[in-house]
Amino acid sequence: MSNVNQPIRVLVVGCGNMGASHAQAYQSTDGFEICGIVSTGKSKEVLNEKLGGGYDLYSDYETALKATKPDAVCISTYPDTHEAYAIMAFEQGCHVFIEKPVADTVEGAKRVVEAAKKANKKLVVGYILRHHPSWEKFVEIAQDLGKPLVMRMNLNQQSHGIMWNVHRNLMKSLSPIVDCGVHYIDVMCQMTRSKPVQVSAIGARLTDDIPSSNYNYGQLQIRFEDGSVGWYEAGWGPMMSETAFFVKDVIGPKGCVSIVAKEAGGAGKSDNVDSHTKTESLRVHRADLNGDNQFVQEDEWINLTDEPDHQELCNREQRYFLKAIQEDMDLTDHMQDAVNSLQIAFACDESVRTGEVVRLEA
Repeated sequence: MSNVNQPIRVLVVGCGNMGASHAQAYQSTDGFEICGIVSTGKSKEVLNEKLGGGYDLYSDYETALKATKPDAVCISTYPDTHEAYAIMAFEQGCHVFIEKPVADTVEGAKRVVEAAKKANKKLVVGYILRHHPSWEKFVEIAQDLGKPLVMRMNLNQQSHGIMWNVHRNLMKSLSPIVDCGVHYIDVMCQMTRSKPVQVSAIGARLTDDIPSSNYNYGQLQIRFEDGSVGWYEAGWGPMMSETAFFVKDVIGPKGCVSIVAKEAGGAGKSDNVDSHTKTESLRVHRADLNGDNQFVQEDEWINLTDEPDHQELCNREQRYFLKAIQEDMDLTDHMQDAVNSLQIAFACDESVRTGEVVRLEA
């Protein structure tokens, strides 16, 4: 347990989009101190400069871990390194903040959780939407709509330039519905608070730019024990359509609630990270009718004044990580949720590859 007055020394591993944002969060948060930055390419120099310079830079993770002896490690590398890097950090007695998914296999994710428990250290997984006030409100209203729920969500990205490079790299190890789907599966599980019982999914490979075994468009469907159902769709690449690319909609017996992204719906915004988390407005519709079958209530628009941008969301995630360490929070449920959502996402992947419905074990 680190002394609360001593800053927690963090080794930042991976300096892409998320890694850079987390590094900025550490720099601006009292209680953290960056002790080193790791990346295989030039991104560490770029990040070092952005942060004002002066940080120790490393190309090799293992070397950096031994040299800096950090209290915590922030892992924002590509998913195929997550498991090995996290376990190495726990074996050195570090706390770990890791971008989702925890690992690129379910067994790997379970091994990471076991390593955290064995080391008695904190493992926080980057479920960014859990720290967003509008998404928290979205979940809360959904829980009030009765059962069963119908949950409709997608995030298609017409990616080009550097984002297409990022997506192609991600697709070396994961499909879009696994990489992004874990967020939305997590949200659906929070909304229903029910057990998913089966999944089915479809996918299509729309480009030769990715491995022949992978697909860059996928759509999954989940059935829950309480009768609720949900779908999620994700497509990446220069060919994707920006029509109806952002749907976040939940329907229940008592009405529905939707996230309306007026700004993100503008042309050319689908691969902009800031607009993925931007909610702008929640629209709440109540199903109550009077004797003439007319609606009793007008639709309600909720514009939350606390609308954090992507950087502020990362700051909040890191404040949560700090709190988890300083207050020795029990993260059992947090870790279990991360494994569960990954397990469901991989079951969807299996369904795409086999063409079969996959039943989830009790």
